[in-house]
Amino acid sequence: MTRFLLRRTLAAVILVFAVASGAELLAQLAPGDYASGIGRSKQEAAAERHRLGLDLPPAQQYVRWLRRAVTLDFGESFAEQVPVAGLVRERAANTALLAATALALATLIGIPWGVLTGSRRGGVLIALLRGASLLLLSVPPLVSALLLVTLAARTRWLPVSGMGGVSHLIVPAVALALPVAAMLERLQSQSIGEALALPSIVAARARGIPAWRVLWRHAWRQSLAPILAIYGVVIGSLFSGSFAVEIVVSWPGLGMLMLDALNARDTYLVAGCAAAGAVFLAAGVLTADVAHALLDPRVDSRA
Repeated sequence: MTRFLLRRTLAAVILVFAVASGAELLAQLAPGDYASGIGRSKQEAAAERHRLGLDLPPAQQYVRWLRRAVTLDFGESFAEQVPVAGLVRERAANTALLAATALALATLIGIPWGVLTGSRRGGVLIALLRGASLLLLSVPPLVSALLLVTLAARTRWLPVSGMGGVSHLIVPAVALALPVAAMLERLQSQSIGEALALPSIVAARARGIPAWRVLWRHAWRQSLAPILAIYGVVIGSLFSGSFAVEIVVSWPGLGMLMLDALNARDTYLVAGCAAAGAVFLAAGVLTADVAHALLDPRVDSRA
């Protein structure tokens, strides 16, 4: 298990480094820079560009950034003139709150939903539930967020923007959770169907063990491995989807911060936001890998 953890941790570190480096280089190569967009004269813009080192070749700018980044110092935001790490840390906490709430909702909805549809063979209700999951799976979080914002604005039941109490969290969290819940339903439904067909499960049912106990204590545990295997991808999709949803509902998370950084050509802040997103994704994948290995020791031996 130790070697397995070391390999997975190394892969996570490489992922974060690659994403942050790619974001930094792409932000530098994009047309324009921070100094050209601050509304000053050409002479003042040139002086600001020299002060920030933006007049250096992209490769040299990247090396300067990399020397600081390896010590977890991502420089200062050009626009805010404060350390990038502090800005990202504050906004990352808001994104983590939103994504964790959406993940909890998606799990609480999608897993029982999938167990129900996978353990029943037919019927109008099952057909409707499967159709609903297919519909939700095809709707991107951005579209669901727009629909929910429109509904909330028309009914005035919930606030549609900003961050305040629990009520401000409902619209963006539900918008993120619904497609993920549908994804979990499809996976859980297929997995529970395969588990119920296993000889050990069939034998347990033949011995007269109550159906609910066979389903939840035996078959469901057998079906968890495929779910855990993709949970890291699910977490990654939540965080990537949350960026678009945050912009729609003006949630002060990494998505809004990244948008502001891109508009201002704030390259250090862009790289910091990308690194934070990659950390979330890497942490999710690593957690899912460890949980999968604990549930199925063969994963450790194959890795």
